Amino acid sequence: MMLNRFNFYKKISVAMIAVFMAGFVACTDNFDEINRPKGRLTLDNVDNNMLGYAFAQSQYRGMTSWYQGNNLFAGEYSQFYSIIHANFPSANFEEPGSWSNLLFSGFYSNTSFGAGANQLDFTEKFTAKNSMAVENAIVKIWKVQLYHRQTDYWGPMIYSKFGNGETSVPYDSQKDIYMDFFKLLDEASTVLAANKSAKPFGTNDLVYSGDVPKYLKFLNSLRLRLALRISYIDPARAKLEAEKSISGPEGVILNNVDNAMLKSTLNNLNKLSTITYISEFVMSATMASIMNGYEDPRIPVYTQPCCGRLQQIKTGGLVGFRNGVPVAQRGTNLDTRYSYAGMRWLPIANGGTNEPDALIEAAEVFFLRAEGALRGWNMGGTAEQLYNSGIRASLQFRAGSSDVVINDYINSTKRPIAPKLSNGSADAYNSPAVTDIPVKFETAGTFERQQEQIITQKWLALFPINDVEAWAERRRTGYPRGYAILESKNPRVAKNALMRRLRYPPLAYSTNNAATTAAATLLGGPDENDTRLWWDAKPLASYPVPTN
Repeated sequence: MMLNRFNFYKKISVAMIAVFMAGFVACTDNFDEINRPKGRLTLDNVDNNMLGYAFAQSQYRGMTSWYQGNNLFAGEYSQFYSIIHANFPSANFEEPGSWSNLLFSGFYSNTSFGAGANQLDFTEKFTAKNSMAVENAIVKIWKVQLYHRQTDYWGPMIYSKFGNGETSVPYDSQKDIYMDFFKLLDEASTVLAANKSAKPFGTNDLVYSGDVPKYLKFLNSLRLRLALRISYIDPARAKLEAEKSISGPEGVILNNVDNAMLKSTLNNLNKLSTITYISEFVMSATMASIMNGYEDPRIPVYTQPCCGRLQQIKTGGLVGFRNGVPVAQRGTNLDTRYSYAGMRWLPIANGGTNEPDALIEAAEVFFLRAEGALRGWNMGGTAEQLYNSGIRASLQFRAGSSDVVINDYINSTKRPIAPKLSNGSADAYNSPAVTDIPVKFETAGTFERQQEQIITQKWLALFPINDVEAWAERRRTGYPRGYAILESKNPRVAKNALMRRLRYPPLAYSTNNAATTAAATLLGGPDENDTRLWWDAKPLASYPVPTN
């Protein structure tokens, strides 16, 4: 990859955008005519059809941007997975600068992974210039969806000044970015509430095909997610935004039929399916301890019969690998001893079903409301009621579970157990059960105890695609408790601590040095992996320590 082409701060040619996006979205009969070299496409000569393609690419590329990097950072640090590849240092809390370069540039620039931010910026400006208010409102929702994932990786980000055409682009503080998120959602809500019969972007929209009422539910649910994210740093604003989400037009997502799912096609592959053709990771011991202990109905969906990527020999249930195993003890051959991701997330050639990518589901929304209710906010139900509804929604959507199975699970007092090898023996580290919380909601439990139950079940519901969200929530709350990694090679992050953020990549300094250096001063600490983000403010005294 030609990383020296990373010029996210410069103006981009709309012609380049149109050509690039043609590779993965459907083309029209007159595409050749549109694409003839008669000069650059501009804001003045792009038609609505091409605009729809640009928007579709902002959705797909904005969520994809080098997904392997997401998997090797967020997938590992959320403890969805555990890296077995000996050459992948993120397993031991190291951050390779070349990987960070790809993640950063993959969002901002026209690389083979990117164009998300570029396309979003283009559609935002085009719709504003051409008085396309409803389309512009949808773009604002997507701006929040895409950028909150980015700022939750790094902290201060290039945001309000992106695409300014200058050779140096300043970053915004994370606080300012989050406050603008709520402003954008307010503006979008007003416009969409007045235009519920509109069909913005039509079938080019990869989520709802322009269904405005469903977008309003997505908007309110996204607002709720962000409200909980700031609950420790700004509890008053968090409460206000959370309660606004419940009372907003169309309310929040309540049913799985309204889940925000990014469509997958042969040209828009499911993100996880793009990397499961090889064995770089397996299921984590944390996942094994929790799901095996609960006898979770989602096990046959979330993981293949143990062991191996394709071996399919049922010998030991969900067999998980501890995170942060020393390099000398790792190797891709270990995949035959541990459980791999479920069949539906394999490449199509290996029997995968190219599942759509989940943005936000009813289950997550119920768990968000459950935590809000736990905090005393008006969430339309008690913490216990909403917690149980979240479990029900996840088991129905992910496993197709019957009411009998769901009710048995909700009322189960089973607890996580020590992870076992496929032959039933203890793992090499004599790992204990990762925690002792049951599925059944502990109505007399402390705030921390109930929060751990809520977040642990939300973590299970987020698997496997929403690893970025799972890592953010683990940093915010400390849950699920997780295992301490076995070896850290990062002098700033102990093995029983958490990676709090990614450092700004070398490329950001080499191409935008003054602005990136200034951004580091907005962090409240050094540009290091142990510096907590603005919203990462839970008191350390109440923060759980990972299990050894």
